[in-house]
Amino acid sequence: MDSGAIRRRLALGVAVLAASGLFALASPGSAQAATSYCSGHKVRTLPFSTGYVQVYKRSGYVCAVTFPKSRGSRKPMSVSVQARGNRPVVDSGRFAHHAGPVTVHAGHRCVRIKGSVGSGSVSTGWILC
Repeated sequence: MDSGAIRRRLALGVAVLAASGLFALASPGSAQAATSYCSGHKVRTLPFSTGYVQVYKRSGYVCAVTFPKSRGSRKPMSVSVQARGNRPVVDSGRFAHHAGPVTVHAGHRCVRIKGSVGSGSVSTGWILC
Protein backbone atom coordinates (compact mmCIF):
# COMPACT_ATOMS: atom_id res chain seq x y z
CA MET A 1 0.00 0.00 0.00
CA ASP A 2 1.26 3.48 -0.76
CA SER A 3 1.33 6.26 1.84
CA GLY A 4 -1.66 8.04 0.22
CA ALA A 5 -3.94 5.03 0.76
CA ILE A 6 -2.82 4.69 4.38
CA ARG A 7 -3.55 8.37 5.02
CA ARG A 8 -7.02 8.09 3.45
CA ARG A 9 -7.90 5.05 5.58
CA LEU A 10 -6.56 6.73 8.71
CA ALA A 11 -8.55 9.89 7.95
CA LEU A 12 -11.70 7.83 7.37
CA GLY A 13 -11.20 6.01 10.67
CA VAL A 14 -10.73 9.27 12.57
CA ALA A 15 -13.83 10.75 10.91
CA VAL A 16 -15.95 7.73 11.86
CA LEU A 17 -14.78 7.87 15.48
CA ALA A 18 -15.44 11.60 15.70
CA ALA A 19 -18.93 11.25 14.22
CA SER A 20 -19.84 8.39 16.56
CA GLY A 21 -18.65 10.46 19.52
CA LEU A 22 -20.82 13.39 18.47
CA PHE A 23 -23.87 11.13 18.10
CA ALA A 24 -23.26 9.69 21.56
CA LEU A 25 -23.15 13.19 23.08
CA ALA A 26 -26.20 14.44 21.20
CA SER A 27 -28.49 11.46 21.72
CA PRO A 28 -29.44 11.50 25.44
CA GLY A 29 -33.03 12.66 25.78
CA SER A 30 -34.76 14.04 28.83
CA ALA A 31 -35.86 10.60 30.03
CA GLN A 32 -32.32 9.29 29.93
CA ALA A 33 -31.03 12.43 31.57
CA ALA A 34 -33.47 12.06 34.45
CA THR A 35 -32.41 8.50 35.16
CA SER A 36 -28.82 9.62 35.51
CA TYR A 37 -29.87 12.19 38.14
CA CYS A 38 -32.07 9.90 40.27
CA SER A 39 -31.66 6.24 41.05
CA GLY A 40 -34.58 3.85 41.35
CA HIS A 41 -37.66 3.44 39.21
CA LYS A 42 -39.82 6.24 37.87
CA VAL A 43 -43.12 6.35 39.72
CA ARG A 44 -44.65 9.58 38.39
CA THR A 45 -44.33 12.26 35.76
CA LEU A 46 -46.08 15.46 36.79
CA PRO A 47 -46.68 17.65 33.70
CA PHE A 48 -47.53 21.35 33.79
CA SER A 49 -47.72 24.16 31.24
CA THR A 50 -44.01 25.04 31.13
CA GLY A 51 -42.35 21.74 32.07
CA TYR A 52 -42.63 18.55 34.08
CA VAL A 53 -41.34 16.89 37.25
CA GLN A 54 -40.11 13.30 37.22
CA VAL A 55 -40.36 11.39 40.50
CA TYR A 56 -38.32 8.28 41.35
CA LYS A 57 -38.39 5.91 44.32
CA ARG A 58 -35.82 3.46 45.65
CA SER A 59 -35.51 1.75 49.04
CA GLY A 60 -37.54 4.34 50.92
CA TYR A 61 -35.90 7.31 49.17
CA VAL A 62 -37.85 9.64 46.87
CA CYS A 63 -36.06 11.77 44.29
CA ALA A 64 -37.46 14.48 41.99
CA VAL A 65 -36.12 16.60 39.12
CA THR A 66 -37.87 19.46 37.29
CA PHE A 67 -37.31 19.86 33.54
CA PRO A 68 -38.46 22.74 31.32
CA LYS A 69 -40.33 22.07 28.07
CA SER A 70 -37.79 24.20 26.19
CA ARG A 71 -34.16 24.08 27.24
CA GLY A 72 -31.35 26.48 26.54
CA SER A 73 -31.91 29.82 28.20
CA ARG A 74 -31.64 30.20 31.96
CA LYS A 75 -35.02 30.54 33.64
CA PRO A 76 -36.32 30.35 37.20
CA MET A 77 -36.92 26.72 38.21
CA SER A 78 -37.51 24.87 41.42
CA VAL A 79 -38.23 21.41 42.76
CA SER A 80 -39.30 20.47 46.28
CA VAL A 81 -39.83 17.14 48.02
CA GLN A 82 -41.32 16.92 51.51
CA ALA A 83 -41.79 13.73 53.51
CA ARG A 84 -44.78 13.95 55.87
CA GLY A 85 -43.64 15.28 59.23
CA ASN A 86 -40.46 16.84 57.85
CA ARG A 87 -39.52 20.14 56.22
CA PRO A 88 -39.33 20.33 52.42
CA VAL A 89 -35.98 19.96 50.67
CA VAL A 90 -35.79 22.56 47.88
CA ASP A 91 -33.54 23.33 44.93
CA SER A 92 -34.37 26.62 43.25
CA GLY A 93 -32.60 29.15 41.09
CA ARG A 94 -32.07 30.13 37.45
CA PHE A 95 -31.19 27.01 35.48
CA ALA A 96 -30.95 26.15 31.77
CA HIS A 97 -31.56 22.38 31.93
CA HIS A 98 -33.08 21.19 35.22
CA ALA A 99 -33.67 21.88 38.89
CA GLY A 100 -32.63 19.15 41.28
CA PRO A 101 -32.23 16.34 41.88
CA VAL A 102 -33.70 16.55 45.37
CA THR A 103 -33.74 13.36 47.43
CA VAL A 104 -35.38 12.68 50.80
CA HIS A 105 -35.73 9.57 52.93
CA ALA A 106 -39.45 9.00 53.18
CA GLY A 107 -39.54 5.41 54.39
CA HIS A 108 -43.21 4.46 54.23
CA ARG A 109 -44.43 8.05 54.71
CA CYS A 110 -46.31 10.09 52.14
CA VAL A 111 -44.51 12.83 50.22
CA ARG A 112 -45.52 16.15 48.67
CA ILE A 113 -43.85 17.21 45.41
CA LYS A 114 -43.71 20.72 43.96
CA GLY A 115 -42.05 21.96 40.80
CA SER A 116 -42.02 25.12 38.74
CA VAL A 117 -40.50 26.59 35.59
CA GLY A 118 -41.15 30.30 35.06
CA SER A 119 -44.83 31.03 35.65
CA GLY A 120 -45.99 27.40 35.39
CA SER A 121 -46.02 25.04 38.35
CA VAL A 122 -47.34 21.79 39.75
CA SER A 123 -48.06 20.75 43.32
CA THR A 124 -49.29 17.39 44.54
CA GLY A 125 -51.13 16.49 47.66
CA TRP A 126 -49.68 13.69 49.80
CA ILE A 127 -48.73 10.88 47.39
CA LEU A 128 -46.82 7.58 47.39
CA CYS A 129 -48.28 6.63 50.77
